[in-house]
Amino acid sequence: MKKPELLAPAGSLEKFKIAVTYGADAVYFGGQHFGLRAFSENFTLEEMAEAVRFAHERRVKAYVTVNIFPHNADLPGLPAYLAALAEIGVDALIFSDPGVFRIAREVVPHMALHVSTQANNVNWSGALFWQDLGVRRIVLARELSLEEIAEIKKRVQLELEAFVHGAMCISYSGRCLLSSYFTGRDPNRGECAHICRWRYALVEENRPGQYFPIEEDERGTYIMNAKDLCLVNHIPALAQAGIGSFKIEGRMKSIHYVATVTKVYREAIDRYWRDPQNFIPDPQWGKELAKISHRAYTTGFYFGKPGAEEHIYSTTSYEQTHDFVGLVKDYRPAEKMAVIEQRNHMRVGDRLEIMGPGRENFNYEIKEMFDQDGRPITVAPHAQQTVLMPVEYPVKPLDLLRRAGKRGNHGDR
Repeated sequence: MKKPELLAPAGSLEKFKIAVTYGADAVYFGGQHFGLRAFSENFTLEEMAEAVRFAHERRVKAYVTVNIFPHNADLPGLPAYLAALAEIGVDALIFSDPGVFRIAREVVPHMALHVSTQANNVNWSGALFWQDLGVRRIVLARELSLEEIAEIKKRVQLELEAFVHGAMCISYSGRCLLSSYFTGRDPNRGECAHICRWRYALVEENRPGQYFPIEEDERGTYIMNAKDLCLVNHIPALAQAGIGSFKIEGRMKSIHYVATVTKVYREAIDRYWRDPQNFIPDPQWGKELAKISHRAYTTGFYFGKPGAEEHIYSTTSYEQTHDFVGLVKDYRPAEKMAVIEQRNHMRVGDRLEIMGPGRENFNYEIKEMFDQDGRPITVAPHAQQTVLMPVEYPVKPLDLLRRAGKRGNHGDR
């Protein structure tokens, strides 16, 4: 058995570098066309080239999503786009549609192809179908149990990838039409409005204008609001079922989310791999994952079909215990001075936690703060302003500063 791959998301070049720095073995991301996250920042071809170089210099792989369900009008630009990705050196394409697969086989025949979760692969026969066509990996549907995954693995030689953390979709592996019906935005072409998170009430046809809560709650009900997936305590079961790539959801999430989740799962996988027979989850992992913006956690379909308890019927709010307030850009060892890019309001006297890859977090109190010209300041209220802070412990670029205390509904997504 090979050591499981940790696959992290990136919605921008900055998040890509965060994912790599915090321990991802591979990163998946999308260009400005042909992907299912049209409202993510996404990458230009120039940014893709920089990302791939950054990854390969650190022995990390880069996978690009080409997973929309294209209409005829979407196809003319696809061959040139795929050829450009091959020239950049992308390690694999993630696709959903057989038409995209066909064009990819013609244009970039030597590039590895991964079937997206959007293709709804839920059985070994379907897996064998793709295997016979030369696909290297299948991203399994979220609606599978570990028992079903183990049976698929026994019958195929394909690599199996599965989601282990992040948002769940109420529709079958993301194949949804609700957004199209309500807003005209096609979720299967990258424009999902996430309307499953909206508040709904019941209307009886003979009583127009009268809205009845489905649950006894004056705020209505969130009947399609699934909890978030979290399997960090179940690494051995995932690996033993034959999952070779552990995938984190979140191309539209913050760098705080990407850094924290990637670091936690990196520690968990490494701990398991060092001593598989004596793996014991660290209680600190749960505390770390509570610090980021998230919904209540669930194990999804892995250990049985989810029931009512796997949904949140009373609210669509996120929860978190910490705010992300700053990103380290540089450290001047002679002065013991950190150069920080502000990402949230902070002031002298704030007690912070500084997080970095591959080491324990440490606490820090802001006792002094200077602007980029060296003038003393007491508060940093301006978005992404550069501030200088004396920090005794050497920090590194891309270390994160955060402060205890919840924010509003959507946290730091």
